[in-house]
Amino acid sequence: MLLSPRVVCWLRTIGVDSPPGFAGAMGEGVGVEQPRDQIRFSVVVPAYNEAAYLGRALDSLQHQDYDGTYEIIVVDNNSTDNTAAIATRYGVRVVKEAQQGVCAARQRGADSARGEIIISTDADTTQPRDWLRTIDARFAASEQIVAVAGPCRYQNPSWWAKAYPTLLFGFVALVHALTGFVFYISATNIAVRRSAFPGYNLKLTQGGDELDLLRRVRRRGLVSWERQNVVMTSARRLQRGLFYSFFMSFLVYYVLAYWLNRLSPRQALGMAPAFRQERLRPLAPVWDRRRVVLGILLVGLTSLGFATGAGDAAMDSLANFWHGP
Repeated sequence: MLLSPRVVCWLRTIGVDSPPGFAGAMGEGVGVEQPRDQIRFSVVVPAYNEAAYLGRALDSLQHQDYDGTYEIIVVDNNSTDNTAAIATRYGVRVVKEAQQGVCAARQRGADSARGEIIISTDADTTQPRDWLRTIDARFAASEQIVAVAGPCRYQNPSWWAKAYPTLLFGFVALVHALTGFVFYISATNIAVRRSAFPGYNLKLTQGGDELDLLRRVRRRGLVSWERQNVVMTSARRLQRGLFYSFFMSFLVYYVLAYWLNRLSPRQALGMAPAFRQERLRPLAPVWDRRRVVLGILLVGLTSLGFATGAGDAAMDSLANFWHGP
């Protein structure tokens, strides 16, 4: 028995695969053929041992006030807890990725996506009810827009973890308002047209997926910044304190890993340790806070390099020199 495209679209949205006899294609790159029953959004959620957070994330995604069609894809990246079972219980699509790492997991989700627009978010993140509707309205405003991004904030943050995204994304918004240029995005809040999606560089680790994706997407069209479309994400990655977060997580596993892995023919620096639980930490003493000023200045200078394009230009020159013409 053949089902109508409307029924098949509804089945896919709740996570049921296409019935026999229905023609459809899964995208694996730029300009791939679209299914007949076009889904507007594919929301990709990479997950590795995310049982403590995934339920809240999926509940948030399933209670959007958006009236169009969308699917949710959870990519199980070798979880040893009941992450996959929780995703199945919520009725979303679950695909597996054997290669460990968030970039590989996001790529698997993108390869499995059926939507016109591929959205990246995280398993420890919740979205406002109008999140998808806001993204949809921005894409509908202009065909020249190939990506829509927005900020994130931390849940239950320390004072410095509250200040950090406020300063960073405030600077992103200011540069975008003045120049139209988006120099930074968060992989937990980025949507890209399937026709302009370049794929992820699987040599890269966390942070590299968002920086490299933005670098290549900007070459294909306009990137829009929606400063009010804020998502809330876990502060667990910051639980070791300011100095570990800045020097190890940001400088080593984010900035240095991005540069080295882009220059190297294979992955030179691996992933940061995974944090899967949060614990409350006391506020830093006043003497510790003063040293934070230096950290904020260093983050600001690094951001300025990306904002002016100097960081990307330097990396392209080094990559060309390293690999030859």
